[in-house]
Amino acid sequence: MPDAVVVGAGPNGLVAANLLADRGWTVEVLETEGEPGGAVRSDRGVDPGHVSDLFSSFYPLTAASPVIRSLRLHEWGLRWSHAPAVVAHPLLDGRCAVLERDPERTAAGLESFAPGDGAAWQGLCDIWDRVGPDALRALFTPFPPVRPGLRLAARLGAADGLRLVRMALLPARRLGEETFTGDGGRLLLAGNALHADLSPETALGGGFGWLMCMLGQSVGFPVPAGGAGALTGALVRRLTERGGTVRCGRRVTEVVVRDGRARGVRTADGETVTAHRAVLADVSAPALYGGLVAWEHLPARLREDMRRFQWDLGTVKVDWVLDRPVPWAAEGPARAGTVHLADGVDELTRSAAQIARNLVPDRPFLVVGQMTTADPSRSPAGTESAWAYTHVPRPIAGDAGPDGITGAWTPDDGQRMADRMEGVVERYAPGFRAAVRARRVLTPPTLEAMDANLRNGAINGGTSAIHQQLMFRPAPAAGRPETPVRGLYLASASAHPGGGVHGAPGANAARAALRTSGASVSTLLAAGQRRLARRR
Repeated sequence: MPDAVVVGAGPNGLVAANLLADRGWTVEVLETEGEPGGAVRSDRGVDPGHVSDLFSSFYPLTAASPVIRSLRLHEWGLRWSHAPAVVAHPLLDGRCAVLERDPERTAAGLESFAPGDGAAWQGLCDIWDRVGPDALRALFTPFPPVRPGLRLAARLGAADGLRLVRMALLPARRLGEETFTGDGGRLLLAGNALHADLSPETALGGGFGWLMCMLGQSVGFPVPAGGAGALTGALVRRLTERGGTVRCGRRVTEVVVRDGRARGVRTADGETVTAHRAVLADVSAPALYGGLVAWEHLPARLREDMRRFQWDLGTVKVDWVLDRPVPWAAEGPARAGTVHLADGVDELTRSAAQIARNLVPDRPFLVVGQMTTADPSRSPAGTESAWAYTHVPRPIAGDAGPDGITGAWTPDDGQRMADRMEGVVERYAPGFRAAVRARRVLTPPTLEAMDANLRNGAINGGTSAIHQQLMFRPAPAAGRPETPVRGLYLASASAHPGGGVHGAPGANAARAALRTSGASVSTLLAAGQRRLARRR
């Protein structure tokens, strides 16, 4: 009988399992899919000579996470690789905003958009230098973040602290307008905010865009050398060395609850796995509440909360095999691992407004990944392994473009959407289509079929909007990993602080389980013996 059963071998589940194993707990991880990783996997499914990341690809929050850093995954084979530049946002007139690892180089590029914008960028960097480490600690700890919050308050004082909170809550458009005269800095803030489902006019978008920009300069947008699966592989190797087990192809259908406490889980084939101390669920909140746990074991108000739960937007992703690098018209994108495509903040708003009306955008905003540029091992020299994703509404009422995309996501829908996305790239890189040797289209239902947590293509475990963050994530007064069922903990991106492959939801759940359950003498002795053996 394991001390803990972890449902789901995504990054949060694997982080939770590792932290429990570090404390001497026996841990069993059960995963529905045939391989671990959740949304952190890679394959050679488009072309045998090209590595493609199936879902997530760039990992600034992972590299910055104190949780992930504490695991020392480089000792289990993880190596980071970086593109020469972090993010590029070209415009059709030939200008291009580039986020560099060096803040001075970023500032120099923004100065070319408008005099004074370089100094304005340095001002944002100065704020990050003062508060960045404590802000990250506050972000990655359970709400409320008492200790990091007190350190921030002591460092800033009341007035500057309130200014920081205001800045964090601003929409990306407003923060850009207050800070910059030209387009470059505004594009970097708004484009990075749209890595989540935060439009240029959405509260919190400015703070999130600023966070992503500052992480890009401090840790870059790194990729695991060899593919996203290398990150999962390191987590699994670390866990198994500590005695944990990962069993794939084991779909959990029920959390067994008796006398108000989680006692274990039951799988689709009828197996019952009993947990001595805790069950940790790396599944979405709606899949847990009323799904794995029957409503009879939960407070009545939680059912209504889950009815109101808001998913983030759907996603369409296209993987490409290119026989040469992307032929960008502007200077800048060729050096960047990540490229944002929209001709200005107004076009970002236009696309977001169409989504808000449940229309498929006619000129969708694209996030493009140039994986060979970031990691030369991904494909043969002179070629490129690339992808792009875009957000689509849920549900879909119609198509703002001329192609009649229905939102049923039939194969025809997927191909028409991929053609539209290629057309966007072609505007900024004439000749792109001629470089495409093969492609793979992943529509919202396809993404969900590959990872049940990606409900209808949602990649963030629920909206990033302020009404479903902090103490509201995943529901009001449910901002901690503890659940109404004793011994059961929510360990997925549906929990605070949300998605991003930083491991915080898994770590928070593991620490809550440890606090509640304590550790027996035998488990503490076992942990000590393992540490001694590693030193030898």
